Amino acid sequence: MDKKIAFIGSGNMAGAIIRGILAKGLVTPEQIMAADHYDERLVALKEELGIQVTTDNREAAAFADILFLSVKPKVFSEVIPKIREKRNPEGLVISIAAGQTIKAVEEMFDCSLRLIRVMPNTPAMVGAGMASISPNGLARPEDVALAEEIFNSIGRCEVVGEELMDAVIGVSGSSPAYVYMFIEALADAAVMGGMTRTQAYRFAAQAVYGSAKMVLETGLHPGELKDMVCSPAGTTIEAVAELEKQGFRKAVIEGARACMEKSKKMSEK
Repeated sequence: MDKKIAFIGSGNMAGAIIRGILAKGLVTPEQIMAADHYDERLVALKEELGIQVTTDNREAAAFADILFLSVKPKVFSEVIPKIREKRNPEGLVISIAAGQTIKAVEEMFDCSLRLIRVMPNTPAMVGAGMASISPNGLARPEDVALAEEIFNSIGRCEVVGEELMDAVIGVSGSSPAYVYMFIEALADAAVMGGMTRTQAYRFAAQAVYGSAKMVLETGLHPGELKDMVCSPAGTTIEAVAELEKQGFRKAVIEGARACMEKSKKMSEK
């Protein structure tokens, strides 16, 4: 990729993206710059990855062909006005912040720009993320292709309309937290059955990982895969029946729905 990439903000997600694109050889370390006000974080990234770093957001904006906005959403209104005159007017901007709509970011830049809004999730840190890609009206097909190449380097991605962003956050952006709760609860049950805590987490996490892999790789409906495990009068159907009795599905649906409603309210501010 013959592009220079800069990140305004060098937190966990920015670090995951940088590691992913370097691991895939999409660019060289010299083609990446990270900007942050945390010197220690920048020093660590430079030592680990050999990228360029700066504490000046304007320097990063001027450097980039692809500019990532990877700061907290609440500081967008402070950061963007300071970089908008310095950014490459022919460059692409990618925002990875929740709650900042395409329209809001466009208004903060106060100019025409090619913009893609992306919602990644934290499993990107281990190369197993899921990201949605929503381009604005000025983004070109080649911009979308670049974004797909970048986010496929840290997992998977799909292009969706921005109107689905709240659903994306509910089902993907925030859902790792629900899955971690499930793994923890499953492990607690195993500990009650006599297993050590360390073993219990390994068994539970691998079961979740393998089950997700089955869904993705077989293409079978999750219900069909569930039925394959549920032998007549067996242990699994007993557990499934109890989970249904306790409102397992309803709890998951209502949790995701609450997440989507919160996301909607954040975007309306």
